[in-house]
Amino acid sequence: MKNFFTAALFVFLLCPLPAQQTSQNEEESPETVSDEANRKRRWQANIRGGRYIVRLDAITSISQSSYVLDGNLIVTEVAIDTTGNSLARFYHIEPVTESASGTLGTVTKRARELGRRAAKLTTAEKIARMAQKNYPATTHAHTIEFRLDSKAELNALFTSASTAWDSGKGRSLEVKDEEQ
Repeated sequence: MKNFFTAALFVFLLCPLPAQQTSQNEEESPETVSDEANRKRRWQANIRGGRYIVRLDAITSISQSSYVLDGNLIVTEVAIDTTGNSLARFYHIEPVTESASGTLGTVTKRARELGRRAAKLTTAEKIARMAQKNYPATTHAHTIEFRLDSKAELNALFTSASTAWDSGKGRSLEVKDEEQ
């Protein structure tokens, strides 16, 4: 009976989710993101966990990059550098196994999605969505950090910030919870 349950669970985890849930075109802006022009000469982001506002003429660079952290995590981040002394970092983290092709990556992605559905923003889920810092290294490094749930949200943020900076016209980006 135990082997049957284990086998049934394994098969269930391998079943694909409906296409609208698993495949988000990273070029499209997800439903959780709204991005609008504003009349102010600043770019602002309202993100789960906080807000970031910067004058467009204070931005000196905007970058987007990906890297492997400690061999376990793939970090994709957008960094906005300014004439001030703080660096804004917006990032998405995923385990290396989620990027793996084949069964292991599929099982990991499926299990994570099921965990998200079950948690429905419990305290543990809220903590997992927050930016991670280590005292005193990152808390005193003049870095403002935000964690996003998906690469699609991060790409939308990069597009919004770079569009505002290039055009000199303000933009307001908001990343909402999926339940809203």
